[in-house]
Amino acid sequence: MVLPSPSLASLTLLESAFAVPMTVTFEQAITLTQSLLDQLVANDLADAELEVAVSQLVQHENGARGFFVSYLTDPRPVADTPSPGLIQALRSSPEQVAELLVKNLAMATAMAVTHRRNQNEDMAQGSERVQQRLLGLIQQVQLPQVQTKLAQMQASLTTANGPYQTFLDRWEYDAEQRQAIAQVLSQLPESP
Repeated sequence: MVLPSPSLASLTLLESAFAVPMTVTFEQAITLTQSLLDQLVANDLADAELEVAVSQLVQHENGARGFFVSYLTDPRPVADTPSPGLIQALRSSPEQVAELLVKNLAMATAMAVTHRRNQNEDMAQGSERVQQRLLGLIQQVQLPQVQTKLAQMQASLTTANGPYQTFLDRWEYDAEQRQAIAQVLSQLPESP
């Protein structure tokens, strides 16, 4: 069910189905995803309900961004083993999901390097947990769009040109961070 109201009040359970506002904000998506994860941990959410809610979230850029921020960084192991419904939901918006999977993989990898430089091993391990979750999602969603974007990211890293060069420059990733990203990408299979 998609509701027109963007208020936080609309992020409620309605007959055990989450309602996602048509104009969901980034913050609302984070809140909704946390609620979904809480329900999963409590075993109060069926996989079909999760699929519907996440499908609705990833239709919107803010929803998809908020979902990934909350899901990927959640400290609980529930995010380590995505359900079939979650994978199917991510496949429902291939372009948006592919872009975020690839960018988030690059960011998590680069941040692990940064945290180690700053001698913050706990934060580095958190970034690596996010990285591992992303690698698992990438392998499970098996979207051709992900493979295309991974190749584009690899090309930008190799040639200092291409579709992701602006992204890499904006975050000011240095040679060591770019090398770490390229190494992670090279570990992924080339086709779904």
